[in-house]
Amino acid sequence: MMAGPVSRSRRFSLKNFEERLARLEQLTQLVRSPQTPLADAVAGFEEGFKLAQTLEKDLEKLEKRVEVLLNPPAPGSQPPGDDPTFDLFSDLPKAP
Repeated sequence: MMAGPVSRSRRFSLKNFEERLARLEQLTQLVRSPQTPLADAVAGFEEGFKLAQTLEKDLEKLEKRVEVLLNPPAPGSQPPGDDPTFDLFSDLPKAP
C-alpha cells in the first residue's frame, strides 16, 4: 500500500495497471492448464503477450520517473523549459 494521499487519476491508473496485471495472471493460468483447448491457449497467449508488452512499457516509464525523483538534476543543470515529463498511463482518460 502507498502511504499518503493519492490523486484520483493516479488511483485510477494504478487500478487499471493492477487489473491488467491480474488479467495477465489469469491468461497465464489458462495457457498452462492442460484442459485448455489449443485454440483457446493460442488466443490467450496472444492476448497475454500484447498485455505483457504494454505492462512492460508502463513499468519502464515508472522506473524512469522513480529515477528522476531519486536523482533530481542539480539546479541550473537543465535549460529552462526542459523539465522531465511523466507520461505514465498517458493513454488513460483524465479524471474530472
